[in-house]
Amino acid sequence: MLLFFGAHTLAYNLIQIPEAELTLIALSPAIFFVSISSVFRGYFNGRRTLKTTARAQTLEQIFKTTLTIVIVEIVAHVTSTSTEMMAAGANVATTLATFSSFAYLFIYYRTKRKEIGNEIQQSVNYKYESVKSIVKKILFVSIPLTLSSIMTSFNKNIDSFTVKRILSTYIDSSVATKLYGILAGKVDTITNLPLAINIAFATALVPAISAAKAKNDKESATKRTSFSLLTSMLIGLPCVAGLIIFAQPILNLLYPNANQGAVLLQLISVSVIFSILDQTINGALQGFGKVMIPAIALGIGCIVKLILNLILLRIPALNVYGAAIASIACHAVAFTIVFNVLKKYVKLDLPFKKFIVKPAIATVIMGICSYTLYTILSGSIISGNKATIISILFAIVVYISAVVVLKIYNKEDILMLPKGEKIYKFLQKLNIY
Repeated sequence: MLLFFGAHTLAYNLIQIPEAELTLIALSPAIFFVSISSVFRGYFNGRRTLKTTARAQTLEQIFKTTLTIVIVEIVAHVTSTSTEMMAAGANVATTLATFSSFAYLFIYYRTKRKEIGNEIQQSVNYKYESVKSIVKKILFVSIPLTLSSIMTSFNKNIDSFTVKRILSTYIDSSVATKLYGILAGKVDTITNLPLAINIAFATALVPAISAAKAKNDKESATKRTSFSLLTSMLIGLPCVAGLIIFAQPILNLLYPNANQGAVLLQLISVSVIFSILDQTINGALQGFGKVMIPAIALGIGCIVKLILNLILLRIPALNVYGAAIASIACHAVAFTIVFNVLKKYVKLDLPFKKFIVKPAIATVIMGICSYTLYTILSGSIISGNKATIISILFAIVVYISAVVVLKIYNKEDILMLPKGEKIYKFLQKLNIY
């Protein structure tokens, strides 16, 4: 309700982009559906039935992609390509997509409710608890997590409140709006993709470590945390390298009519590795019951970002790049804090060679091979976009091969992967392990 009725004030006074008013109004109902869906997702994640959450999120993305294309095309035709109305139409699609996810989770829960209830009653540790007791326990965990989410949202909104406002003091307002659009609309969207891939490990860590903690099984908690951090590093490093190497080709592919922002994307992609590791460590800390630490760490990071934004954005030579530098500093500070706290609770099994050196070697091999192929293909053989897609797919194959050949994962690590036993037996047949 606040976003719906406050859209005018936000668009005109805070963001200072009047055209965003309809977009904010169209998005506001999504907040309700996301809030309720988050409760269901948390519930099913706690029960370790992650497939339910995965299906809901897949359904949401399918609806979002399809409806965005359909609605924007219709709005463009009806309004003679009014960008303001098209942007609002895209957010209507987002709202409808979040409703589809909510509807799936709600219906699934209603159909499984009795079955789950019977299972709980028959469990060894079942005991009746009063509503008051349950609410207290939920608030004890949810308030710190909410603070962490608020800090995440605040971190994203620092740019919306500062970038255009400060840049407009020394460059034309339309140029400032365009630069902010490149940062928030393209660069942030692309750099969020690796986080979406990694979130599975962070999410799965919470119930896994909570269960190990309940059994006083420190060894399992250590192994699971070390494995997840290593996996996050193996996801993060190639993503950073890929975004740096293929920044312009990726923008050409995704935004053929507005492909500016390659240098900005290259710069801000450095923050991805800190964000990914921070995401995983937060999951581990939440599993250990240290739910306030991520919020405090990100809060300090946000303060650093706000201060740097206010300073660096005022430097004409840096302009919007100042916000990118501030984002890197923010996530680096947050990561440093949570990593040092985690080391107090877990003796991580992550030797420097295994955690840093070998992943870096695999990333360098991937980068050299994929860029060489892109240079050859895009020269005269095929179009640039096809060369980009083929080179990225080739990069994935080369990187996975390098990870296997370098034996970055040991036997225990492989067995913790989905279908780990089959993967290990296959690698044994190849005489790699």
